[in-house]
Amino acid sequence: QVQLVESGGGLVQPGGSLRLSCAASGFTPSNFAMRWYRQAVGKERELVAAISSAGGTTTYANFVKGRFTISRDNAKNTVYLQMNSLKPEDTAVYYCNSVGYWGQGTQVTVSS
Repeated sequence: QVQLVESGGGLVQPGGSLRLSCAASGFTPSNFAMRWYRQAVGKERELVAAISSAGGTTTYANFVKGRFTISRDNAKNTVYLQMNSLKPEDTAVYYCNSVGYWGQGTQVTVSS
């Protein structure tokens, strides 16, 4: 069955970095765009970044432009989110999404 498994979250100080990974299985992810969303406590889920099937096109929410980078390795069926210059307001559960499927999420907490 389709699975999207996120990893790489954790606790980091403001200004720090994390790299999230999303491993896909049960379908051919190289045929589809992949997206990262996040949801903070008490807020709606919001799109963070997206990448086209071949990786040639990326889009970002304004609040992460210049700080986050989405990439993918289709040979490994994995999409990444490199997060730099993290802020406390980046604290959220981060979810991987593709073709209507969601992962279980990984918690990112930015705090001193």
